[in-house]
Amino acid sequence: MEPIIVKEDLYWVGAIDWGVRDFHGYVTKNGTTYNNYLLLDKDITLFDCVHKDFSLMSLENIRKLIDPKLIKNFVINHIEPDHSGALYTFLKELPNVTVFTTEKGKKGLERMFNMEGVNVKTVKNGETLSTGKYTLLFLETPMLHWPDSMVTYVRELKTLISQDAFGLHFASTCRFDDEFISTYSSFELEDAIYDYYANILMPFGSLIKSKIEEIVKLGIEIEIIAPDHGVIWRKDPKKVINMYLDMASGKAECGVVIVYDTMWHATEQMVYPIVKGILDEGVKAKVIKLRSSPLSDAVKEFWKLRGVLVGTPTINNSMFPSVAEFLYHLSGLKPRLRVAGAFGSFGWSAGGVKQAYEFFRKMGLEVVEPGLEINYGLKDEDREKCYEFGRTFAKRVSEFHKNL
Repeated sequence: MEPIIVKEDLYWVGAIDWGVRDFHGYVTKNGTTYNNYLLLDKDITLFDCVHKDFSLMSLENIRKLIDPKLIKNFVINHIEPDHSGALYTFLKELPNVTVFTTEKGKKGLERMFNMEGVNVKTVKNGETLSTGKYTLLFLETPMLHWPDSMVTYVRELKTLISQDAFGLHFASTCRFDDEFISTYSSFELEDAIYDYYANILMPFGSLIKSKIEEIVKLGIEIEIIAPDHGVIWRKDPKKVINMYLDMASGKAECGVVIVYDTMWHATEQMVYPIVKGILDEGVKAKVIKLRSSPLSDAVKEFWKLRGVLVGTPTINNSMFPSVAEFLYHLSGLKPRLRVAGAFGSFGWSAGGVKQAYEFFRKMGLEVVEPGLEINYGLKDEDREKCYEFGRTFAKRVSEFHKNL
């Protein structure tokens, strides 16, 4: 890729990772991008780094614009390795640079790299830096989603360089939201936002909401949002801001996702009458089989819908391993405002469904009890129980959704 102008004097100089499919356990089936930005001014400023495997690609883009030795300021908004990994390679090319980051960012960089001899200045919330024509406003966003995190607002360009916030994982030749919609669709763009938020930012909803409100109170105009992953928002930055506010508030559709796995198909057979019961209650349903789907897809669909039914066979008095993995992973994301229930089959002894409910309670989810367990295969009366179980659960989800 060539460097691409974002707005007057501000260029994208990042890299596209077409091949990555595992992003610290999160399945990135569409790859990703590592976005960093170069501001051409009296004091040339580079915003953020890239993954170490793409350092030469980003440096090549920079060289197409200027000699890297001329870069004076290097703003590190976030020190996670997919953004700071190339730092050592970059610093060898930037002998006269000053690194700007938060206090926690400085401490983290010193743990990750040999920063001896590097001029590092820490910035605090609300501090500014003049680059000549332009003014940079630094806004700390701790735990969004690391303690070191901040965003940088280029005042005269009305552009927010937002590190991981407002990003998404999708490798494409489209650098901007309007280009993406023209090439793909608005549905795929929104789906990628949900996927990214649910799997990475779900635990930080209250912080995200308060930080967005804090930025709004500053009265700054935002015409462009330039994140470190995915598309740059120039056509409709308010769209992604509003989506984030909705997600941070726990907004969801009134529907039920069934996340299940099966051993000898008895649990799977339960899914069909349960789905019919949900649909007959006028509630939408989605089904995810865990061993046939990425875990990240199950998390995304969980977050999009108000209710979740977990289906698990019992093995060794416990949940099926893939189901246990899903619930363990979900508990770390600290979900809220969701309704949960469980069903499953067992042979000589039960236990899997009970264990699922223990997870629900620890997560603080709204629980619908009792769950439903079937011994061995399904008979006609068992299918009727499954159907009624689906209808009852859908009613509870609908009631909970209306009362929010």
